[in-house]
Amino acid sequence: MRSFIPLLLLVACSAGTEAVEGNAAAAPQSGSGKPFAVRPVATFDEPWAMAILPGPGPRALITERKGKLKLLWSDSGRIGEVAGAPAVDYGGQGGFGDVVLHPAFARNRLVYLSWVEAGEGGNRGAVVGRARFVEDGNRPRLEGLQIIYRQSPKLSGRGHFGHRIAFGPDGKLYISNGDRQEFTPAQDMSANLGKIVRLNDDGTVPADNPFAGRGGVTAQIWSLGHRNPLGLAFDASGRLWDIEMGPKGGDELNLVERGKNYGYPIVSNGDHYDGKDIPDHKTRPEFAAPKVWWTPVISPGNMIFYSGSAFPGWRGDVLVAGLSSKALIRVDVDGAAAREAERWDMGKRIREVEQGPDGSVYLIEDGEGGRLLKLTPAR
Repeated sequence: MRSFIPLLLLVACSAGTEAVEGNAAAAPQSGSGKPFAVRPVATFDEPWAMAILPGPGPRALITERKGKLKLLWSDSGRIGEVAGAPAVDYGGQGGFGDVVLHPAFARNRLVYLSWVEAGEGGNRGAVVGRARFVEDGNRPRLEGLQIIYRQSPKLSGRGHFGHRIAFGPDGKLYISNGDRQEFTPAQDMSANLGKIVRLNDDGTVPADNPFAGRGGVTAQIWSLGHRNPLGLAFDASGRLWDIEMGPKGGDELNLVERGKNYGYPIVSNGDHYDGKDIPDHKTRPEFAAPKVWWTPVISPGNMIFYSGSAFPGWRGDVLVAGLSSKALIRVDVDGAAAREAERWDMGKRIREVEQGPDGSVYLIEDGEGGRLLKLTPAR
């Protein structure tokens, strides 16, 4: 889970929608040698992110990259559409992105969403907005959708948006931003590209941000020198970690600390796609080095810290959704140290991993016909 919402709160949503699609739940797959059984729950069109909502269930909101927000009714496989989703600029890696709950969702019903919006002259950039989730019989909807954050500047490419969202134990909003495949923005303090930013829940800048005194976009920055961070999560000690795609090699798991520079594109444990060398992190110790790095790459989709009881051996470890690796990856974390411990072949690109309220694990497959899978302990 990407926020410090108590587990009992992260249980499920309620209500239905107008046009309901039926997806019968299949029987769990077992006997694979994996420590879990896999049960397909529902199928979506290019799903990207999932947020489990409080109430009987579990039930969830799921974004589809082309611009729809879906509501899943528990593990029955019934899904329908939530009205009021934003218009998105779809294409390449762009479209509808993340969905997370405000820490006080049970009281204020606020949902936070990220998506890509079009700009002038064919430029585009990611934004974050918030809205109130309203349940009204079979007509759930978003009300009062308001953009509270924009990537700056908008650029012409269709990649490296990042736009993952997490709430920290300090109640602040953390947002990841890719370098938009332009390299230099990651070190440009006048841009929030290639950065992780920290905001108040209304999008304003906290006075204690490391560069708050500089004003403007710079004041938003929490850390810099990132390439394409696609996962944000806080550990049990309240420390922020990110996982990001490297270039040709060098995917990274980082312990993200206030004001630190993670070096891209000056250093990386990968190289440019055209074969040109990028100096490794060890050559420039002034830049923060990753705790784990991968060559060949795993192409991370997102990450969580597992805290459930269903898989007690995983407690406190990172679970990573693997895209090109088509895997669920467990990273053993011991304080500030980490190492890959296990990898399970899932046969499909995995976009997202999330934890259910009972400690089960949910995976979202990438692309058209991407399935939501529920993992429970193997018997």
